[in-house]
Amino acid sequence: LKFEFKDVITETEIIDAFNEVYAYTKNKFIFIIDEWDCIFREFKEDKTAQETYLDFLRSLLKDKNYIEMCYMTGILPIKKYGTHSALNMFDEISMTQSKPLANYMGFTEEEVSNLCRKHNVDYQKMKDWYDGYHMTDTTSTFSPRSVVAAISKHDFSNYWTKTESFEALKIYIDLNFDGLKDNIIQMMAGKEIYIDTSSFENDMSTFRSKDDVLTLLIHLGYLGYNQKDQTCYIPNKEVSDSFFTSIKNSNWDATTKAIQNSRNLLDATFNMNETKVADYIEQAHLETSHIQYNDENALSYTIDLAYYAARDHYTVIRELPTGKGFADLAFIPKTDKPAILVELKWNQDINTAITQIKEKKYPSVLEKYKDNLILVGITYDKKTRKHICKIERL
Repeated sequence: LKFEFKDVITETEIIDAFNEVYAYTKNKFIFIIDEWDCIFREFKEDKTAQETYLDFLRSLLKDKNYIEMCYMTGILPIKKYGTHSALNMFDEISMTQSKPLANYMGFTEEEVSNLCRKHNVDYQKMKDWYDGYHMTDTTSTFSPRSVVAAISKHDFSNYWTKTESFEALKIYIDLNFDGLKDNIIQMMAGKEIYIDTSSFENDMSTFRSKDDVLTLLIHLGYLGYNQKDQTCYIPNKEVSDSFFTSIKNSNWDATTKAIQNSRNLLDATFNMNETKVADYIEQAHLETSHIQYNDENALSYTIDLAYYAARDHYTVIRELPTGKGFADLAFIPKTDKPAILVELKWNQDINTAITQIKEKKYPSVLEKYKDNLILVGITYDKKTRKHICKIERL
């Protein structure tokens, strides 16, 4: 500023210098600040430095005549200062409040579809890997960095593991506030979890509940957010793989084992090995039973997690509408695999599950797969927790 306005500036404080330039030129400044939240990410525990920085920004920007506008970008929303924000003059746009810039928070479906056509890339695979951030009811965005990397390298892979925040993911989920671990397992099985984002302090160290941790993971991009239902979820395969890598290196042995066994379970299903399928399901059920053992909804998530590897080949739909009811789990092929319908029961004869699939005309929903469809019935005894499986191929 002194170099540009050497005949104007007499003060040594930057705020006074801006005032002098404005008084002389009558032109206001536009401020652009990138990664405004760097200090909160790089110096998580230095509260004094953070407060000093916030005080400086407030003094520099708030109610100053020399400012035309200020545009700040960063991962975190503006830091709360006690019950109020030190910078309450901003309109905030974030992963939980994306309007009116929802279409610019990532690549839109139309943009990615055009890119895939231009570069001869499989759009459906791109969608499975990197889509899923539902900014509004009508707007879904892709992770831009991952889309660019996949097109440039002609390879669908997990590019999140190369970001600075990946190592932090393991730390945050290991905190296990208020049953956070159970919620992570449920989300990995496809469930959406209710979340209250209002208590989040907009930093990476102040956590009072699992909602604070989940809200941070939303802003970091590791979770999607459904504003209408106030729920969070794992948005795509790339992020799901990141969670799996994180828990694999933590003390989540039971969950890790269930996921690692998922390929063996899928192979046993293809081979119609009822004994092995029952054993793998029983093992997964026992290992994740802290969610809630004798509950059909919880059991369906357990089964979904047990078939984790199936997502490479299938779209998994829970409670699929059918002719006369709902199929507990339906595996719709993305490749040349057989379709799979799963029915879950307890304290009932194993034939009941298969019979129910046929009586409710579940297979009619999958008419195009009628010559390549596997029916899987699973039941268990609530006292002994012994699982039994029956498999039929149509």
